[in-house]
Amino acid sequence: MNRTMMPVRAVCPGSFDPITRGHLDIISRAAEVFSEVVVAVGHNTTKNYLFDFGERVELARDAIANLENVRVEPIRGLLVDFCRQHDARVIVKGVRFGSDFDYELQMSQLNRQLSGIETVLLPAGREYGTISSSMLREVAHNGADISAFVTAKVNAAVLAKIAEN
Repeated sequence: MNRTMMPVRAVCPGSFDPITRGHLDIISRAAEVFSEVVVAVGHNTTKNYLFDFGERVELARDAIANLENVRVEPIRGLLVDFCRQHDARVIVKGVRFGSDFDYELQMSQLNRQLSGIETVLLPAGREYGTISSSMLREVAHNGADISAFVTAKVNAAVLAKIAEN
């Protein structure tokens, strides 16, 4: 069946502290499926961040610069409100393990009930399935090389932050 699809804007939300190659894998795969992807860099008041809000937004913007149909926007407040404000019909989330899936399934059901917005869950690529921003921050603090898991600019920024502290 040959159907013409309407352009669909998707949102990839996260705290991105820092943005990793795992995040970029999910974002670039979403960019292949959807006409536009908005990377929504959020701020959770219960989290302790390595990078401040503005730094996380700028590092994300730098990391996605080569993706034509992707842009980065800061988000404060509810994700579903952000989606409505940006005319996004889909939320895209990456999942690594069953625990990620269980959590994201609950969130997707709540988001759909609140707004009718659907969630697409993309499994993490094999090479990125075991990494998280918090894990990378921890191993970097202990002197490990994280350059295989982040862009060069992010790696330099992490090293600089660790040196500051």
